[in-house]
Formats: sequence, structure tokens, C-alpha cells
Amino acid sequence: MGMSGVYGQSDDQESIATIERALELGHNFLDTADFYRVGHNEEVIAQAIKGKRGKAFLSVKTGMFVAPGPNKAMTMARVNGHPDYIRHAVLFSLQRLKTDYIDLYTPARVDPNVPIEDTIGALSELVEKGVIRYIGLSEASAASIRKAAAVHPITALQIEYSLWSRDIEAEVLPAIRELGIGLVAYSPLSRGFLSGEFQKPEDIKDNRAHMPRFQGENFYRNLELVEKIRALAAEKGCTPSQLAIAWVLAQGEDIITIPGTKRIKYLEENIASEHVRLTEEDLRSIEAIMPAGVVSGTRYPEMFMHHLNK
Repeated sequence: MGMSGVYGQSDDQESIATIERALELGHNFLDTADFYRVGHNEEVIAQAIKGKRGKAFLSVKTGMFVAPGPNKAMTMARVNGHPDYIRHAVLFSLQRLKTDYIDLYTPARVDPNVPIEDTIGALSELVEKGVIRYIGLSEASAASIRKAAAVHPITALQIEYSLWSRDIEAEVLPAIRELGIGLVAYSPLSRGFLSGEFQKPEDIKDNRAHMPRFQGENFYRNLELVEKIRALAAEKGCTPSQLAIAWVLAQGEDIITIPGTKRIKYLEENIASEHVRLTEEDLRSIEAIMPAGVVSGTRYPEMFMHHLNK
């Protein structure tokens, strides 16, 4: 997503080089969406995987529409999970990605106006045709996940999960583990806040400035937590980002993280987090600093919150 201008400017050649480097290092899960700058992101990925499609696992989301509003804030989130839309959208993604199949295809949100059984039914037809290999869900509730899994096996749930966003631990995580569904944790660095690079709200020059956790008093309360994580990371000899990613990975072998980056430097830093070993004492220390629910502010502006956990 960051490679298509969501978090400030991006450079296509730098993005392509970063994807190529990820594949060289054996990290093959490339997550995108057809609505990341109206297909731009898929076209960038197509260039990066040209001649090496077999090395990449393509994860594509669809069915969400976002428009820029005043001061570059995202507005007007609309969801479409209608079977006819799904059938058409996948064809455009295949064309932009220059491939004849997509590994994991995921409705980005649950459409409240379409029975999820109908959406999954259309996706199961695509699996039968060999157009997609696996079906995913994103930001779905435990109830919706169960309904979907009754129609066709669900391979993965993509949802926000980090030290700052742990609400899935109550119902969603137990449900997907019961059903044998993997977890794709997005924003494991809480959109960069857990990296420790921000010291004041004015440091944020992109869309994150409109997110409640990055605003006013919320920002400074959350910064206090990050400073404690920074100190703990220093003791471990790693960066705050690496500690945050390592924490997510330590929550189970059925979890992968997709920390967004558009530069090789940060890609390599993120990858090195898999070498950070957290002891039981480390995990207790982290829990003491950031127990579930401690963060100030919601993870999205109000207009987007009603699309979550549906």
C-alpha cells in the first residue's frame, strides 16, 4: 500500500527493487489490493515479479473503494462483495499482474448488504476454475468467519494485529484457530508509530495525521508507551520495530506479518526481526508496558470503524 502513495511519496523503481530484494531473501508473500491507487500497485508488482512468478505468493484484496477528501484525508469507504463484482474484479487484477492465477484472493471487508455465503460462493467458483488458489477474509467477525468457512475452506484472515491492536484475541483469534485458518497480521508496527520515528504530531505529513492515535493528547500518551518499548528493545540489542514484529510472531506459528515498507533498508531491518528471540520474561515485560486496550484512540477515523469486525 505504501508503494502507491498512501503514506507520502513513493518511487516505482525503488519499490520494484525492494520487492525483488524480498524475493531474493526468500520472503515471498506480496500483499496488494486492486484499490491501491486504482490498480497502480498491481502494475508495480507485475514489473517486480516478471520472469519469477513462481517465487511470489500473490495476495490480492478487492471490493473496497476509498476516495481522497479534504486535506488528503481518506473518505467515503464503500464495500462491494457482490458475486458479479468479484467475478469481474479478479479478471482486471489478473490482467494488471500479468498472471493467470492469484494465490490468495480476499474481500477487503465484509459487505453488510450481501450475504457472506454469496460472496464466498463466487470465490469458490474461481477456485474451481483455477483462477485463484485460496480464499481469504479481512476484518471479519468470528460469526462471519464461521459462515464463510461453512461454504468453502478459508485459508487466511487478514486483520490488524499488533501490540496496539489486540481486540482479536477475545473472539476472532480463537475462532480461526478452531477452524485452522492462518492469520495475516497487517500494521504490526501500528503504521510506523511503534518504530519510534515520530516524536510529535507535526512529524506526520501524510494520511496518518488524520488517524486518532496520531492526534493531540492521544499521540503523546502513546509516545510514552513507545519510549518504554524503545528502552526494552535497546536492552535486547534490536530496534523497536524488530521487537514489535517479533512480539506478533511470538503469538503463534499460524501468524505471519506484513509490515509495509517501500525501501530496501527497512525491508532488511524488518526481516531481521525473525532472529529476535523473546523469552517468557521478555513477553511479560512487554505485556506490562502494553497490555491489551492500553493504547489511546481508535485505529481508524470514525467513518472507517464501522467496516471492521463485521
